[in-house]
Amino acid sequence: MVKILVLFALFSPLLLSEVEAGNYITWREHIIDDSSTGPVDLEGSDGLVMADLDKDGYLDIISVHELDTQYGVPEGYVRIAWGSQDPLEWTSTTLASGSEAPSAEDVDVADADGDGWLDIVVACELAHLIYFKNPSKDHREIRWERTIPESTLNRGSFIRAFFSDLDGDGRVEVITANKGGENAYGSDSPLNNVSFYKLPSEPLNGSEWEEVVLTKVKIPINSQPVDLDEDGDMDIVVGSRGEARILWMENLGNLNFKEHEINLSTNLPSGSWLTGFNMDYQDLNLDGRLDIVSTVWPHYLIALYQPKDPSMTWDMDVIGSIKPDQLVSVSLADIDSDADMDAFVGSYSRGSRDKDDVLSENKALGSVAWFEKTESGWKKNNVLRRKRGMYDKWIPIDLDKDGDLDFVGTRGNSKPYDGVIWLEQVRSKEPIPTFIQARIEDSISVPFLD
Repeated sequence: MVKILVLFALFSPLLLSEVEAGNYITWREHIIDDSSTGPVDLEGSDGLVMADLDKDGYLDIISVHELDTQYGVPEGYVRIAWGSQDPLEWTSTTLASGSEAPSAEDVDVADADGDGWLDIVVACELAHLIYFKNPSKDHREIRWERTIPESTLNRGSFIRAFFSDLDGDGRVEVITANKGGENAYGSDSPLNNVSFYKLPSEPLNGSEWEEVVLTKVKIPINSQPVDLDEDGDMDIVVGSRGEARILWMENLGNLNFKEHEINLSTNLPSGSWLTGFNMDYQDLNLDGRLDIVSTVWPHYLIALYQPKDPSMTWDMDVIGSIKPDQLVSVSLADIDSDADMDAFVGSYSRGSRDKDDVLSENKALGSVAWFEKTESGWKKNNVLRRKRGMYDKWIPIDLDKDGDLDFVGTRGNSKPYDGVIWLEQVRSKEPIPTFIQARIEDSISVPFLD
């Protein structure tokens, strides 16, 4: 059992975040799973989900780590941090490691076989998909049965995997995006598949997974199921890095889909491109329709407002920027408890992944911030900025049940500090430091430029 302790307060310049009623917000970092919590060497931490896998009443964290200090390493980890009554106590175990999980990139959970227990699917950026069957007992002690669907073999690079019931028959499909190569860039890239897989009644029969290609785009890096038109079935929003665009596949029923381009009413900031790598969905303008908040590489966060007909032109606002850092993640939540949606974001450092380079402050570093929605627009609140870090995923959750939202996320690009973290929201009536880091020693803290 790992007991998490707050070790060190980062008393760099007092960047203060004030919320209503005279309260100030700080974020206290806790380590849930990293190389210090067990006999593992985690790095390249990416996807994660939270779910109660063992039905003990506590949420567990399933995370994937692609061991990407250097590209081309065909190894990785799939880890489970088992929750308990105490949010500071987690027991971490390894579900798959090494060549079993080659460059594990994304993960999702669902009851795929209808036995009442949540199963796991993992997308591997250098290889294939992996399906793990929940054993229904002795979850931490026994090896989970698994299969590599034959139709995914030698098909790398799977960048996303989602479970969703697309046809409403009570059984889930697996939706994937295959970007075509671990380090794929450029408009000259070949077309690659955005697909879903029909699962057999026993998903462990890997030879019976049936691929249905939804569309082909250049470097697809997202294939997210969401009921965008809110007609009761799941559509799929696709991001294409190679074409700098997003589109949505409208669910017509019976596993038939119609492709729509998401056209913008205004231009993106100069030098930026819309990839749809990470998106979240809320009705921001309260018109009864889901809107999209998306990262725009390299620096911007935008809001896309859905028109009455989602095939028409979408209005766009720039929420803000984290210049010079490279924006990579976004999660919408009411952070300050004022009944509207704020945006929590993280960036991607571009230097060495295993040491602190001699980098100037105007280079792309690892940072975390949140944009507060106000009556006059969006206000940026800085949290942390380090020479190394990739904050790839965030899950908003009141983990300590104190009435305010915390965030569970992953950190990569910063060996040996990669892994799963919890940023606990703490409020005070007096000004306090914005961030309290968990470790005494960590990647060097660098001031924000705004």
